[in-house]
This record gives sequence, structure tokens and C-alpha cells, in this order.
Amino acid sequence: MSNNTHTTLKATMFLADFKAVTKMGLSISVVFSSLAGYLLAADSVHFQTLILLAIGGYFMVGASNVFNQIIERDLDALMERTKNRPIPAARMSVTYAFILAIVLTIGGLSILYSINERTAMFGAISICLYTSAYTPLKTKTPLSVFVGAIPGAIPFMLGWVAATGKFGIEAGILFMLQFFWQFPHFWAIGWFLHEDYQKAGFNMLPTGKQDKGTALQTIIYTVWTILISIVPVFGFTGRLQLSVVAMILTLAAGSWFLYFGFRLFKNQTNKAARQLMLSSVIYITLIQIIYVSDKFIRLWI
Repeated sequence: MSNNTHTTLKATMFLADFKAVTKMGLSISVVFSSLAGYLLAADSVHFQTLILLAIGGYFMVGASNVFNQIIERDLDALMERTKNRPIPAARMSVTYAFILAIVLTIGGLSILYSINERTAMFGAISICLYTSAYTPLKTKTPLSVFVGAIPGAIPFMLGWVAATGKFGIEAGILFMLQFFWQFPHFWAIGWFLHEDYQKAGFNMLPTGKQDKGTALQTIIYTVWTILISIVPVFGFTGRLQLSVVAMILTLAAGSWFLYFGFRLFKNQTNKAARQLMLSSVIYITLIQIIYVSDKFIRLWI
């Protein structure tokens, strides 16, 4: 094997492990939420700020995921879904992963601080809660989902704070929307991965079982998510507004999301839970697109 081929192979393996340890897919979806929040709030779009928010946001989410995988490395080795991650599979040392997490944290906070202080503050709160509270609680209590929903809800409103430097009712509504959305999303994952999670002692479902009680709570929190999503149409959420047409589209997306919640209640299968999880991802993406599109359409009309 030539030196060039060996170097290329090492670079490819490093990139693959970096993507896995920072959970690139998840991190990109979080960055998308932050950018949507920024576009909602910005009076004029500054592409430099968008780029900084994207990079800083990715670094912070990536750091959280690396810290999480360091802490849970022994538990990850017990589960089929996670046993081949870089750390439990011994492709990446704990020391190297820790250095990577520190570099990403410092880099992410520095970049977010260059936007404004509050953006960096909420980024720091997010990583602290995720690593210091949510991660250790996963083996202790189903309330870990509640704790995890707090950092999980920050990205959408983080974009608003990045654009305005303020946390007001607008950012609060964006936070609440993504906060309540976390529950059906996480519980759907917890349902179809229940057996695998039990190997590591993770207790994610509200009743501890794949039963109608869990499915019912999933439906309830989905309804709360839908109700919060249409609040801006009533005109008391400051600069965060929604047209009637956008509200109808939002309700349609919510009804589609809720349908899969009822399917889980009826069928109580892993397939129904997986469909609910996929619908939750599509739903929150659609809501963010509807919100941003509605803002710019109203500006242009």
C-alpha cells in the first residue's frame, strides 16, 4: 500500500469516526433549527452570522454528543445500536475523544460569543444540562426525558437570540414548541429501542413499558405541541406572527403528526413507534419551514 493510499484511508476513517462521534445527522438537524430561528427574527439577514451560528451550533452539539459517548461508553458496548461507535469499538481513545470534546466546546462557545453573549450563554446551558443532568439520569428515571427536552428545545430559540440578543416571548414560544415536541419524539425512539435500551439499563418510557399509558402520554404531548404551534396567529407573541393560511398548514401538519400518535395507541408495535418518530422529524422541519416562509411572504406582499 502506497503512502498516499494509506494517508487517504486514515483520513477517510477519521472523517467517518468524527461524523459518528459528533452524530453528524443529528447535529445538522439541530443547526437547521437554529438557522430557522435566526431567519425568523432577523430584520436583515447577515450571512456571516448565519455561518457563525451554523459552525458554532455544530461544535456545541457535537461536543455534547462526544461527552455523552465518553460517559456512556461502557453502556454503549452493551447495545446493538451503539456497540460499533468509535469509543466502545476502540477506534477512538477516551483521551482523544475528551480532547476533541474540549476543543469543540471552546471553539463553539467562542464562535457563539462572537455573535452575542446571550447566544453563548444558552449554548453553555445546553451542553451543561445535556452532559451533567440528562446523560446520568437516563439510567435512573424516565424524568430524564423532561431534563433532556430542555437542551433539546434550545436550538430553535437560540437562532432568535442570535439575531436579536434578547430572550422575550418570541424566543419563549419557540422554546416551548420544541420542548413539548421532544416528548413524542423521544418516547417513540424509546419504544422501538426499548429492548436494546434495557440492556444498558436506560429507562426512557414514562410508564416504563410499551403500553397504552405511554402511547396516551405521547398523544397528549403531541396535542400540546400542536396548540403551541398556532399561538403566534393570535397576535400577542410580539414580533413572532403567523398568518391564517400558515396556521391552517401548521394544523394540517400537526394533524398528520397526531395521526401517527393514535396509530401507536391502537397498534402498540415497534413499526408504529418508528413511523411516529419519522413523522415527528418531518413535522418539526415542516413547522420551521412554514414559520420562516410565512414571515418572508408577509414581508413581500
